[in-house]
Amino acid sequence: MIKFFRRIRQNLLLEGKTGRYFKYAIGEIILVVIGILIALQINNWNQSIKGKKSLDEYLVKIKTHTAEDIEQLKLLSQGRKQIADLCKKARNSILEKTENDNLFLFKISGSAFVDFYFKPNSGGYESLQNSAYYGKINNTKLDSLMAKYYNLVDVIAENEKSYNQYTVHQENYLDTQFDRSLILASAFMSLDSLATKATPQSEYDQAFKEYTAKPAYRNVISLAAWQFDTMIEQYDQLTELGHLIINEIDVITDN
Repeated sequence: MIKFFRRIRQNLLLEGKTGRYFKYAIGEIILVVIGILIALQINNWNQSIKGKKSLDEYLVKIKTHTAEDIEQLKLLSQGRKQIADLCKKARNSILEKTENDNLFLFKISGSAFVDFYFKPNSGGYESLQNSAYYGKINNTKLDSLMAKYYNLVDVIAENEKSYNQYTVHQENYLDTQFDRSLILASAFMSLDSLATKATPQSEYDQAFKEYTAKPAYRNVISLAAWQFDTMIEQYDQLTELGHLIINEIDVITDN
């Protein structure tokens, strides 16, 4: 093709058609420039497609992780609500001074001492932040939603940490006051199993009554009765943000 254009220019010069030669040369330059621009446009288009594909891969990973978070939050909410309901009943029993009639309620309310933690999967989000594609969503609606999401994750983590550290502190104190062998047996062994032991049931019950009468035990129950409602509300807020993130990712990846 280059030889073809060169031959045309040489023929024009040999024929003395200088004016036509310059017009042709200018036209050739324009064609070359247009060709370069088209090539650049095609290259930019290909790069854009590759960038969109890479960004979508990050976003799909974030979507998957967010969906896993939502499922975990659902289970945490259910578990905390069950414990909170038990603790509210136990707290009312304390106020009504009917603890001795509701010993089993106090046994199962001890689940307030179990430490639950929400463990989000932030791998996809962190990978995107450390990639060259984060700028493509910077200052967008999705960026704002994810910032709110992980800010709330930090708040939840602090609240859970504070509660769990408090329960550990109270439980450690109770351990200094009681031999918990009878307490644990009464809480976790079946009545049939207990009946085979030399220790009478009344002794197990008395030990548990004394254990649950301690302020350290009752403080945990009272704290769980109201603080779990706050935690559940935060889980619900995070779940709502998670759904918004998933919807926004669907909009971006579908386009």
